Amino acid sequence: MKRRLLFLTRPLVATLVASITSAITISPSVAQQSEAAWTPSTAPTRLLRSPTVSAAHIAFSYAGNIWVVERSGGVARRLTSVGNESSPKLSPDGQWIAFSGDYGGNTDVYVIPTMGGAPKRLTWHASADNVQGWTPDGRNIVFASGRAASAPTATARFWTVAAAGGFETVMPMPRAYQGKISPDGKRVAYRMNSSWDEERRNYRGGQNRPVWIMDLASHDVVTPPWKDSKDMDPVWVGEKVYFISDRDGVANIWSYDGQSKVVTQHTRFRDFDVKTLDAGGGTLVFEQSGYVHELDPKTSTARKINISAVGDFSWMMPQWKDVTTRTVSMAISPTGRRAAIEARGEIFTVPAEKGDVRNMTASSGSAEILPMWSPDGNSVAYFSDKSGEYKLYIAPQSGLAAAREITLPEPSRPYSPSWSPDGRRIAFQDSRFRVWVVDVPAGTAAVADADMHFNADRSIVPVWSPDGRYLTYSKHLASLFRAVFVYDTQTGKKEQITNGLADATMPVWDASGKYLWFLASTDYGLNSSLLDMSAYDKPQTKGLYLAVLGKSEPSPLLPESDEEAARAGAAPREPGAPAAPRADTGTARTARPASDSATVSDANAARNARRATVIDFDGIQQRIIAVEDVALRNYTQLQSGPAGTVFFLEPIPASGTAGGGGGRGGGGGGGNTLHRYELRTRRAAAFAQGVTQYVVSGDAQKLLYRTGGAQAALFVVDAGKAVPAAGSGRLSATLRAYIDPRAEFKQIFDEGWRTSRNNLYVQNMHGTDWVADKAMYSPLLPHVMHRADLNYLMDMMGAEIAIGHSYVRGGDMGIDAPASVAGLLGADISIADDRYRIDRILESESWNPELRAPLAMPGVNVRNGDYILAINGVPLVATDNMYRLLDGTANRQTVLTVNNRPVMDGARQVTVLPIANEQGLRTRAWVEANRRKVDSLSGGRLAYVYIPNTGQPGYTSFNRYYFAQQDKHGVVVDERYNGGGSAADYIVDILGRDYDGYFNNPVGDRVPFTSPASGIWGPKVMIINEMAGSGGDLMPYMFKRRKMGPLVGTRTWGGLVATTDTPPFVDGGSMIAPRFGFFSRDDKWAVENEGVGPDIEVENWPKEAIAGHDMQLERAVQEGLRLLKENPSGRAKKEPPPPVWGKRIPPSQY
Repeated sequence: MKRRLLFLTRPLVATLVASITSAITISPSVAQQSEAAWTPSTAPTRLLRSPTVSAAHIAFSYAGNIWVVERSGGVARRLTSVGNESSPKLSPDGQWIAFSGDYGGNTDVYVIPTMGGAPKRLTWHASADNVQGWTPDGRNIVFASGRAASAPTATARFWTVAAAGGFETVMPMPRAYQGKISPDGKRVAYRMNSSWDEERRNYRGGQNRPVWIMDLASHDVVTPPWKDSKDMDPVWVGEKVYFISDRDGVANIWSYDGQSKVVTQHTRFRDFDVKTLDAGGGTLVFEQSGYVHELDPKTSTARKINISAVGDFSWMMPQWKDVTTRTVSMAISPTGRRAAIEARGEIFTVPAEKGDVRNMTASSGSAEILPMWSPDGNSVAYFSDKSGEYKLYIAPQSGLAAAREITLPEPSRPYSPSWSPDGRRIAFQDSRFRVWVVDVPAGTAAVADADMHFNADRSIVPVWSPDGRYLTYSKHLASLFRAVFVYDTQTGKKEQITNGLADATMPVWDASGKYLWFLASTDYGLNSSLLDMSAYDKPQTKGLYLAVLGKSEPSPLLPESDEEAARAGAAPREPGAPAAPRADTGTARTARPASDSATVSDANAARNARRATVIDFDGIQQRIIAVEDVALRNYTQLQSGPAGTVFFLEPIPASGTAGGGGGRGGGGGGGNTLHRYELRTRRAAAFAQGVTQYVVSGDAQKLLYRTGGAQAALFVVDAGKAVPAAGSGRLSATLRAYIDPRAEFKQIFDEGWRTSRNNLYVQNMHGTDWVADKAMYSPLLPHVMHRADLNYLMDMMGAEIAIGHSYVRGGDMGIDAPASVAGLLGADISIADDRYRIDRILESESWNPELRAPLAMPGVNVRNGDYILAINGVPLVATDNMYRLLDGTANRQTVLTVNNRPVMDGARQVTVLPIANEQGLRTRAWVEANRRKVDSLSGGRLAYVYIPNTGQPGYTSFNRYYFAQQDKHGVVVDERYNGGGSAADYIVDILGRDYDGYFNNPVGDRVPFTSPASGIWGPKVMIINEMAGSGGDLMPYMFKRRKMGPLVGTRTWGGLVATTDTPPFVDGGSMIAPRFGFFSRDDKWAVENEGVGPDIEVENWPKEAIAGHDMQLERAVQEGLRLLKENPSGRAKKEPPPPVWGKRIPPSQY
């Protein structure tokens, strides 16, 4: 076949080109838009953090990356991309930038050329390494790390690592958090300790410290004039130390001249605080109001530098995400065919078997929470903040039509909603523990009742009666015990069902309408406060109870007797003969048809046929029955199933054994067992394992439950049939949501602001204008390009309230790389003879199997002074980093080549199991060294007890060390670095107890024992410092108020408010608003923002500490011995002469 050729004449070609050009001509407006879209923005970017400067450049962090720009500003270049990078520091010659990078779960030191290139990793240790700067010669990078801390917690100290790589070297300061080395390399200006809440404004507690300037040769310290301000970020310019201080009420830049001893203020901002400061190239740069500023040290003139940081920020692009693991709450449709799931602020419905997952809300810009199915199955109700405040929405369950909006009378966050079976009302509780009832047809809401006392478990959970008339719930009485109440929606009356002599909670209605079930505890006692340590190891047990609602209704638990049923036509029963068997209370509901033709309408018909719930309140307390077949345990989440059936959860102890462990509530480490109790069988049986949540369908025939942990999943099973097989009924659906990070960030920002407004323990917001604060910080929100920056912004806003514990944490940081953590050997290691030498092997703890020291295990046979020559066959020399070779070896068998000489000749191989964290070993070594020191200094007369916190570990430590040393005459209680927890009433009570006399000891040395026998009866001394706070503030406050002995050391943190009841953000983060604060018996707010001061102030200065002294501990021993001399202990005492009571009385004496 011949091909045809088309020849185009030149006029024809011209005509076609013109036609095509006309067809694709771009309008001027579109062209301009396109050009604008491709032109880099030069508008100044805000939220530029941690600027650093050299002669030619400024580097900073933004959106989790490191950027560099000319000193004059302009469009910045991004040097890093993936991961989360922070704290950039330019080298003295300006050629390199050191920074801290988190590329997979651990923060380490990296270095990158200023002009760009691949980052070089320099550290691999499991502790976070935060870059501080460079040594003046530019050869080494200085960083702060909690590794090998000289304290019982991972307090930071300074280390150096060569820019070329190698092993890290510790600097001499025992503690150092933030600072710089002087230009001559002879001194270091530094901030000794961190502040637990860096953004907290107007703080004046113990963690405010002066800048210390230490001579690196003599270890002498000089401090600038200081009272109580927060002084931060010291840097050097020549002989002057510049630093940030809030001593004028706003954080500004000040300097200290070491020669004139004069402190000078250089900036006078009155709005935003100065956040970070650095020096280099003869100038200073700082962060304020989200901008980078430069301060000329010669003229004290500051100028804002306009910098634009633009990029693709791929993580900020809208994207599909699997949000299945973000499941928060759930509901099940009336017949169990679909489940409604709240996940990542969206409402999904999921089929039990057939069909697709539906996202009913699909909006990243709002949070939709707490789904409920309507009784007729046609609608799903939920709460949404799309308007800026939470409102109630009712939408068709298909998700295909608009939702109806019901405005709530007061702004708040809702909890535990419940839709009445007749569909007319929805009840819920708010942030202030009030129960609201929404009239669905009218769209109005009113308060039904309110709890008297705060409680973290929000036990005032409203539950509807089967006919929708009554609500039941539990609330606190003045005794702090809870009672069951019933609220009548028709009359508005509230009736107390239980008498308050037991703690009664979690009431639910039996589906038959005849009974009210609840849990009750008669050993609640010391658990009546959620704060008190005295409740530890006193686990609360609960029994199952029911109240018979009608006077004429018989008890369902009357004695049973097997009898022959009367045959048709049989003679009437003779008087006194057994009665006919009573009706089966467990079969009151009609079973659902087996075919798929069963509809929600069928369920509605059955529901409407039910009789009204009849309650005879008169005498109801005498109709409460204990279900004796259910053992007393720590049950929770009671719910009703089919008539005569209830479900409840029981925590599983982590050990897998029954009963409770130590601490409040006991157990729970292994998840929960879901139990089912049936009146029909009068037995409770395990129904499912590992359950975290569950809910029963409206027709009571299906049950939806969720398991937790790594294998979290949802299951739908039959509620009234045989116990389901493990794993049966699993929902295979994956929940996927289209996330727009920008929209989600705004929702989280607004949510955090509302949380503080709703939850703060006082309503005056500590005097700040919270609405104005939001307006002040909102303009920074469009500049947020990373989740970490959002936390930073919200933390700054929250700081305006000026309160402790107001942490902003967590969230979806977008780091998906698997974490690789270096294994640790539990030893102090140094470089000697160009090899790695073991200087000290930390010991395992005989009584604590969790404290495993890899090199101290039997059979390893490694000693102090040995050298590590290779790891897993790879030679190890001084120029390499040992932790690089240990990366990823935690809890994995690792072969070390060791020798007592720095040569391979004669070396041997040992197999060890490195650990991921050695802080526990170091804490134990610190405690044991202190105990031995106190014993030595006191001649064996004083005990030493360390209390790391006022939670379970602190409780355990006190009990272990205090009573094991009760042969001592007095005690030094060390609560330095106490991380808080509960109110340590138990510890203070035990320390303060007195003995009433003696019982003689008829054996051995016959030294009598006291009654009570357990205690140390001599003087007590408590050591405190700035890193003890919260519960660690309250314990010394109680110790001091009760005049139990002197406090030695430095002022505590000053954070005595309590945190709980914090709702999570949609991505799992949180912003804490303290729920209650402490005031004294003379009606004054106490300790918060102040701390507890010592009776004897003692500072642990670096010079003495480096020389091996703990001046605080040594002074405490001196005080203990002085007090012991003045008030000898009453323990060791001889018994009096034997009594003579058996002697007969002579007749002459009658």
